[in-house]
Amino acid sequence: QVQLVESGGGLVQAGGSLRLSCVASRSIFRFNSMGWYRQAPGKQRELVATITSGGRTNYADSVKGRFTISRDNAENMVYLQMNRLDPEDTAVYYCNAYTSAMNYWGKGTLVTVSS
Repeated sequence: QVQLVESGGGLVQAGGSLRLSCVASRSIFRFNSMGWYRQAPGKQRELVATITSGGRTNYADSVKGRFTISRDNAENMVYLQMNRLDPEDTAVYYCNAYTSAMNYWGKGTLVTVSS
């Protein structure tokens, strides 16, 4: 079992930046993919960004060029740097740890972008 705890959410004006952090209770080295997902009010949860154990990244088209995902295996941390935030980015952001046998979620952190 792995617990994931997100932090760094909050209220920010459009155009601003936030950095989300996710700490895992155990080593993340074994997880093929770590990622960030988000769920806006009334919408389904969607992919934001993922990063493999080898450092390969994948981004939703809506955040490409604005968000950057990174991971620190030694510290069991995953980060999401979010720049040029838009009100459309308002959502609860969830950390995810995935292998073919395991799939874990954090409880989420709320990001609110005001116009």
